[in-house]
Amino acid sequence: MPETRTITLRINGRDEEGRFPAHRTLLEALRQLGHMEVKCGCEKGDCGACAVLLDGMAVDSCLTLAWMAAGKEVTTVSGLGDLDSPHPLQRAFADGGAAQCGYCIPGIIIAAKAIIDDNPEPSEDDIRLGLSGNLCRCTGYTKIFEAIADAADEMRAGGGEP
Repeated sequence: MPETRTITLRINGRDEEGRFPAHRTLLEALRQLGHMEVKCGCEKGDCGACAVLLDGMAVDSCLTLAWMAAGKEVTTVSGLGDLDSPHPLQRAFADGGAAQCGYCIPGIIIAAKAIIDDNPEPSEDDIRLGLSGNLCRCTGYTKIFEAIADAADEMRAGGGEP
């Protein structure tokens, strides 16, 4: 049996503690701690469904070991906003009909947040490149690209984040 150790993860602004073996991925640890908004897709870094922000950088949590996130800020899509105070990206996706089944959307919104944080005025090419690690099987991506551009416009206009 692999040795386990207690790890404290800072998730969405709160410290959460769990016991994990050294080989436990951040995806597995997050889901073990109840963060079901982080989706388990391919488990090999191809789909982006499990994307989270790690100190502001989008990473595939299926490729990141849990202990590597200790001492860093982990942000899931739930950490961006909620029903009462949605993040401009969450609002734009809902208002623009950018989600169909919704499975990939948490990871896409996380990637979109990283895109806009890096470049507040992304071109369509910037958005396409930034989302190149995220797969969606339901949409044609057009509404997703439009929602990200709309959210970036809102954020630049002072709509900001909650």
